[in-house]
Amino acid sequence: MDKAAYNLVDSRFYKYYSEKGGLTAEQFEQLQPYFSFRTVPHNTFLLRAGELSHYAFFVEQGLLQSFSLDEKGGEHILQFAPEDWIISDRASQYFNKASDYYIKAIEYSTIVFIQPEFMEKASLWSNAFACFLENSLQRNIYIQQKRINSLLAMTAKERYLSFMEMYPGMLLRVPQWMVASYLGITPESLSRVRRELLNDR
Repeated sequence: MDKAAYNLVDSRFYKYYSEKGGLTAEQFEQLQPYFSFRTVPHNTFLLRAGELSHYAFFVEQGLLQSFSLDEKGGEHILQFAPEDWIISDRASQYFNKASDYYIKAIEYSTIVFIQPEFMEKASLWSNAFACFLENSLQRNIYIQQKRINSLLAMTAKERYLSFMEMYPGMLLRVPQWMVASYLGITPESLSRVRRELLNDR
């Protein structure tokens, strides 16, 4: 992993947390010890199962995924993280437990490694950021609940449509087997769903 030479003010990271989180340029300056830009090649692991998670990862450019492995080595994708998304293992970070998941770059990516102190200090210094962080947490819980419900109650077609709504353009960036893994279906079932949708037009 190489540290990237980035102009902070021109970055997506700065824009995201200044516009959505209300952080000022002065506060960013004070928080600089708690984040760093790094470039990572395709297939770089940022976290492996069994490790403690020490960072949240903001995607400046590129694409990450989180997944677990079953006993046969099968990959079960939990989340994709394109530009402007944040991905982490909260349970590992906040409960100091070994992660059950892997986080990996599936494109050449520029990532902001965010230490927990960034969130803690920003919340103390800015009420707007504290409210933003609380809203982000509630939104994350909502998305996870919706995802669980989709796997339990939705048809394959409904899951696929929900996937396209959440991840517009993702079909052009990842292979079909990854989409199928995320949806919890076989690649063959995914092909059938896509054919049905084409025939419905």
